[in-house]
Amino acid sequence: MLAYIFRRLLLIVPTLIGIMVLNFTIIQFAPGGPVEQMIAQIEGRAGDAAGRISGNTGSEVIGASSAAADNSGSAGGSSTYRGSQGLDPEFIAEIERMFGFDKPLHERFLLMMRNYLTFDFGESYFRDRAVVDLVVEKLPVSISLGVWSTLIVYLIAIPLGITKAVRDGSRFDVWTSGVIVVGNAVPGFLFAIVLVILFAGGRFFDWFPLRGLQSDVFLGTSVSECVVSASCIVDYLWHLVLPVIAMVIGAFAGLAMLTKNSFLDQIRMQYVTTARAKGLSEARVLYGHVFRNGMLIVIAGFPAAFIGMLFTSSLLIEIIFSLDGLGRLGFEAVINRDYPIVFATLYIFTLMGLVMNLVTDITYTLIDPRIDFERREG
Repeated sequence: MLAYIFRRLLLIVPTLIGIMVLNFTIIQFAPGGPVEQMIAQIEGRAGDAAGRISGNTGSEVIGASSAAADNSGSAGGSSTYRGSQGLDPEFIAEIERMFGFDKPLHERFLLMMRNYLTFDFGESYFRDRAVVDLVVEKLPVSISLGVWSTLIVYLIAIPLGITKAVRDGSRFDVWTSGVIVVGNAVPGFLFAIVLVILFAGGRFFDWFPLRGLQSDVFLGTSVSECVVSASCIVDYLWHLVLPVIAMVIGAFAGLAMLTKNSFLDQIRMQYVTTARAKGLSEARVLYGHVFRNGMLIVIAGFPAAFIGMLFTSSLLIEIIFSLDGLGRLGFEAVINRDYPIVFATLYIFTLMGLVMNLVTDITYTLIDPRIDFERREG
């Protein structure tokens, strides 16, 4: 098993590099890069200033536009960036140097990956802060949503799926299937809006808060101080109720049906019939034989479910409940073409996903020692 783990760890390196190369190349061809974003900001501020100086008179604005058009023929006319007409080419070159775009494409990529090996993710283009500091600042929100949602999903879905498999075709199975179908059909963000309308002061009850993870009273309270304060813990959990419920709905429905179908397949196997014929109790058959095999496919989906809830699926939930987490940070970085944040989060999430896949394989062998990846590879 150690040799298999070592080979998988070595395989992580080329996989991670391949993913980074592909995304780095694609993003370079996307319009509206950081240089163009900076040019747009500069021209927007210049336009606002010109409008204020001219008193917004039509003739003067037209005159300013004509002057800019005349200048575009002598300065910046050959630039490949949108909106750069009329700007000094040396000024454009200075912006390129500021963002590191004066270097060739391959050199920029190699420099980025060399820094990433030491977890040096640089600074954000437009926030003037280190990317690591921004990620650490947003982590509490994403960890809170991801951990609690995943925990509740598995605590509800696995027992429910097992019960549905054991009582397949019963009245309990029918009405719970109806609940699951509804939960699977309704998007999490739509259910979040319904929760806001019903319970967060939208139209009916004002029971739950709608913003952040802490009330104003506890803002600035450190984790160590909050842990020893019962009122702070209750306030934190109270803020989490609605966003966590909204995230749990769709995920719990899919996992419950996956668990049921997996256990049904195992219950119909010949070894289950043999175990019952030997006189084993139903609980011993279910948890001593079926559980070990039926849980394999459920465990296989855990890394993807956890990573998805922790980093991606929470974007709309964060927006609806005014939470500032990694999902929102990544979305704003893509919109603003803040490449250090985009590539740093991609690197971190990909690395975590690859490591979690290895953890899944190790968990396979812990649950069912009969699985031997080394022998299968041989």
